[in-house]
Amino acid sequence: MNPKFETQAIRTQSERSQFLEHSTPLHLTSSFVFEDAEDMRASFAEEKERNIYSRFTNPNTTEFVQKVVQMEGAEDGVAFATGMAAIYATFVAFLNAGDHIISARAVFGSTHTLFTKYLPKWNITNSYFAIDDLDGAAALIQPNTKCIYVESPTNPGVDIVDLSALGALAKKHGLLFIVDNCFATPYLQQPIKFGADLVIHSATKLMDGQGRVLGGITVGKKDLIRELYLFAKNTGASMSPFNAWVLSKSLETLSLRVDRHCENALQIAARLEQHPSINWVKYPFLKSHPQFELAKKQMLKGGSIIAFEVKGGLEAGRNFINAIRLCSLSSNLGDSRTIITHPASTTHSKLAGEDRLAVGITDGSIRLSVGLEHPEDIWNDIENALHQ
Repeated sequence: MNPKFETQAIRTQSERSQFLEHSTPLHLTSSFVFEDAEDMRASFAEEKERNIYSRFTNPNTTEFVQKVVQMEGAEDGVAFATGMAAIYATFVAFLNAGDHIISARAVFGSTHTLFTKYLPKWNITNSYFAIDDLDGAAALIQPNTKCIYVESPTNPGVDIVDLSALGALAKKHGLLFIVDNCFATPYLQQPIKFGADLVIHSATKLMDGQGRVLGGITVGKKDLIRELYLFAKNTGASMSPFNAWVLSKSLETLSLRVDRHCENALQIAARLEQHPSINWVKYPFLKSHPQFELAKKQMLKGGSIIAFEVKGGLEAGRNFINAIRLCSLSSNLGDSRTIITHPASTTHSKLAGEDRLAVGITDGSIRLSVGLEHPEDIWNDIENALHQ
């Protein structure tokens, strides 16, 4: 039997206890006991697979990891306390002093800060390329280049990166290809099919889907994940069992939720595109999107995020946000509630103005994370705010 995506998400569970529970229980324990001295020795020598300490593994985190591994078509994975912990650990576990990263310019603000403020302390450098300039990416490769890193769709401009082309480039030059797949989720896109070695998620977003817990995960090839696991085990950025339990349960409804997110987002994006108060709209499954055909090739649907710009610049954008009544003003995304964010003053405020413009973030840019409310209610709130 080769179960489908939705079945894997529901039926992948930890082994039942003697109580034969139907739903996986919480394992809120810091450590696990041993049968005798030999069991303890063999466990620490890793001669048997078993739980020792919840910083290493826990039945709840193991179940969550197994689900994501199956969804992404990966071999193994490691769960982390947050998405940024997953990103940081994935780089530091594989990079040495003097190494070089090639990255698409459009990355999350904290990832940019990691590249430009913290990794340089160890003489780890990075070079950015435009998402549509693959020749430019190839030209950046140096003898000390170790990896290529991208988000697709990007945050917050929802641009689409050609994963197959970058996967081939990485393979040609013996580089790690790392993809942040947070916006798409494994339901809409599996970067490993396009050549990715490692795939990262902020599980805080659509994987949870209800703004309740923090979490991150990296999945990929078994030998790479082994190195990452050892780094995580010894540095302690572990996901809590409770958060893993919540996230594993959330994955059971991921496909249903993301389907609705995508349906709502496409409706809202199409209406925004026709509104006289909007300069531009970007949504991967709008035909007007610059990478529309590439998005259809790589993704099942367009996702939950829309980027757009209100006419009138910063002041008009501020007035629009202040007039919102139903939607939430928050820096999160992928929630059941629709969320509106002004990236230039929040998530990407640490970028210099010219760096924001280079990835399409203008002063009036808005990031809209479309939720699960009725689309007419979402639209009425947006339209009323635009009118005011």
